[in-house]
Amino acid sequence: MGSLFNTYLLLGVFLVCFMPYSRASFCKLRRKFYLNEVHKPGDVLLGGLFEVHFTSVFPELTFSSEGEEPRCKGFDILGFRQAMTMAFAVDEINKNSNLLPNLTLGYTMYDNCGALVIGLSGALSLASGQEEQFPLQEKCLGTLPVLGIVGDSFSTFTIATSNVLGLFRMPIVSYFATCSCLSDRQRFPSFFRTIPSDAFQVRAMIQILKHFDWTWVGLLVTDDDYGLHVAQSFQSDLTQSGAGCLAYLQVLPWDGDPNELRKIVHLIKTSTARVVMAFVHEGQMIPLMEEVVQQNVTGLQWIASEAWTAAAVLQTPRLMPYLGGTLGIAIRRGEMPGLREFLLQIRPDHSNNYENNMVRQYWEFIFQCRFPPPPAGWVEAGGALCTGEEDIENVETEFLDLSNLRPEYNIYKAVYALAYALDDMLQCTPGRGPFSGNSCTTLQTMEPWQLVHYLQTVNFTTSFGDQVSFDENGDALPIYDIMNWLWLPDGRTKVQNVGEVKRSASKGEELTLFEDKIFWSFGEPPRSVCSESCPPGTRMARKKGEPECCFDCIPCSEGKISNKTNSVECTSCPEDFASSPQRDHCVPKKIEFLSYHEPLGICLTSTSLLGTFICAVVLGIFIHHRSTPVVRANNSELSFLILMSLKLCFLCSLLFIGRPRLWTCQLRHAAFGISFVLCVSCILVKTMVVLAVFKASKPGGGASLKWFGAVQQRGTVLLLTCIQAAICVVWIVSASPLPHKNTQYHSDKIVYECVVGSTVGFAVLLGYIGLLAILSFLLAFLARNLPDNFNEAKLITFSMLIFCAVWVAFVPAYVNSPGKYADAVEVFAILASSFGLLVALFGPKCYIILLRPERNTKKAIMSRGVVKS
Repeated sequence: MGSLFNTYLLLGVFLVCFMPYSRASFCKLRRKFYLNEVHKPGDVLLGGLFEVHFTSVFPELTFSSEGEEPRCKGFDILGFRQAMTMAFAVDEINKNSNLLPNLTLGYTMYDNCGALVIGLSGALSLASGQEEQFPLQEKCLGTLPVLGIVGDSFSTFTIATSNVLGLFRMPIVSYFATCSCLSDRQRFPSFFRTIPSDAFQVRAMIQILKHFDWTWVGLLVTDDDYGLHVAQSFQSDLTQSGAGCLAYLQVLPWDGDPNELRKIVHLIKTSTARVVMAFVHEGQMIPLMEEVVQQNVTGLQWIASEAWTAAAVLQTPRLMPYLGGTLGIAIRRGEMPGLREFLLQIRPDHSNNYENNMVRQYWEFIFQCRFPPPPAGWVEAGGALCTGEEDIENVETEFLDLSNLRPEYNIYKAVYALAYALDDMLQCTPGRGPFSGNSCTTLQTMEPWQLVHYLQTVNFTTSFGDQVSFDENGDALPIYDIMNWLWLPDGRTKVQNVGEVKRSASKGEELTLFEDKIFWSFGEPPRSVCSESCPPGTRMARKKGEPECCFDCIPCSEGKISNKTNSVECTSCPEDFASSPQRDHCVPKKIEFLSYHEPLGICLTSTSLLGTFICAVVLGIFIHHRSTPVVRANNSELSFLILMSLKLCFLCSLLFIGRPRLWTCQLRHAAFGISFVLCVSCILVKTMVVLAVFKASKPGGGASLKWFGAVQQRGTVLLLTCIQAAICVVWIVSASPLPHKNTQYHSDKIVYECVVGSTVGFAVLLGYIGLLAILSFLLAFLARNLPDNFNEAKLITFSMLIFCAVWVAFVPAYVNSPGKYADAVEVFAILASSFGLLVALFGPKCYIILLRPERNTKKAIMSRGVVKS
């Protein structure tokens, strides 16, 4: 861009018009440009630059004032209609008594011939005038040749023109230059436009992509300011919006190089992107589509920029199999009543206003004739001579087809914008003006920047109902029509309006689409994605080295979910929830504890109640037979106390079943510990009594019995039990067992359990029970061979052996059992040890009481002892 800018400046210096040869009284042009023009005089002139011809042949350019003029070729009938639209707008303003009264607008319009140097020459001529010489005034005051310029048509031409004329703050209002770079107020301080910039066109395209979920698209741009700025803007906006990614970006060569086009089309064909956006000129689309046809690249959804959306040359039966269904951004269509009648009046002989080359060329193009004198050999070759009386209404021409006025509508708005700005300037009240000292300006004293000021604040509504105003960058309120190429069954084509995209001051940017009207070549909107969307339950994992639209879908891990399509990451479920099997939502975790309603809980509960019932039955039997020798032997009171404690042992196991609560967690281990200590301490005392009685039966041993009376036995049991109670109280007070929701065992379950609070407390409780049990076992083992008449030691030994075996096995089983199974193991140990004590201690006695009553006598018991002695 820097070198291009320098070239323009050098060219501007080369074409300077105001450089005098000497300090004479006249200033003379160094060079006069030979330009194709149309002119209408007026009190104030507006300039215009249009492409009436699309090719030109240049002579050798020199500094000489003499020389051959450039020859423009290839008459562009639509370009001429655009120029005449400006003429129509000026004529309409002159007839309007409310706008610029007492002032006649005129115009000077030049043909740029589709060449930058000619367009820039025309702009300089409009700014300086074409008079051969004029008097030199001391203060260089006077009316400007033109007050403002409507044009140019191409972004590159407009950039060059604005770079030069912007130095003098000459207002330029373009109707077709869309490059977003022209919104730079520092570089282009006097530039305005009635067509939206490419920045808005790019955002409009992105909105269409988002609407149809097209996230994988190709982009073709032209190799000029228009295309290159679009490419830069599109890449930036697409990334920021997160709407998708570019599969490829290709720059079309200006010269239509077949080899380069072949490579580009092959890339389009092999790409997985089914949507292709083309920000290119109409002339470049033609060779591109020829190559598309050659390689038979079908199945693409084309999106057209405003440059070729309405290109009739592409809407042919040969190309429609490839371009049918194209969506495009088009300049806002407008209606201008009276334009047709005005165009019909344009004739070479209508008045002196139109006696110029441009109108003659138009007439010769329409009727394929030549005005005299014709070129040599023209008449001999059968060419007709023009009379100027031909009837244009009898000719089929695009010139009079006013159904699709788009650039023309922008020209119409541009002329009116300049007129309203001039009108505002002339209505300024002295002392209330916008300039220094609240001053105003006049036509005679006006400077270009002053009209720029009024143009910046202009605000009006066209007869078609569109509001026209400019923002701080000179851009008008943007609005685009969305067009669709419809292929009719009879082979004809139609470009229909299927929506619009616009920006308003109140609602921002809005996209409106009538999808039911859209024609799709595939019968439905195509799908164009690099990777299919990741469904809920998965997350996106970007493929290394590829655009962010290319990714793999990774299932969420257990405990995490994603409930949206294309989730970037999975989110963890709350603590009380687990992920569903599909990993798309959180479900409440199953609550697990040893329940009364499950088979294991029912079985343990039944066993506990059975044990309690058996204890009650044995207690009843012992109470009923309390006077018999078997019951009375070795302190029946302790036997009753053992049965009562065993009932408590059986019943405390129920505290381990059901939903854990604070009171059950605190009570279960305390009740278990105290119940078993009560039981084991009774057994210990009973064993010690057996040993004391045996010792007392020997000579001199009677004194030992005084330490094992009934009071001492009760006191010993109470003391040993209180020690366990004290341990439980300290444990509960210092680190109480608490109910706890454990989520570590299973990710999909919440295990309700009682944490012991203090492992030391629990270990001391079990250790104390174990200590008493081992002591009882050792004493009973020592007394196992004492005479039967005194001896209950064998039963105690066996019962303690069972008890110790159960609890030794319990410890590793408890530690390794998760959740409710730890409670089940503890309950099983309680029940097993309780049944062991009950059966071992009271089973033989019940057998004698119930089944062998003959042995339940003092004589029988004493005789067995005598026999053994």
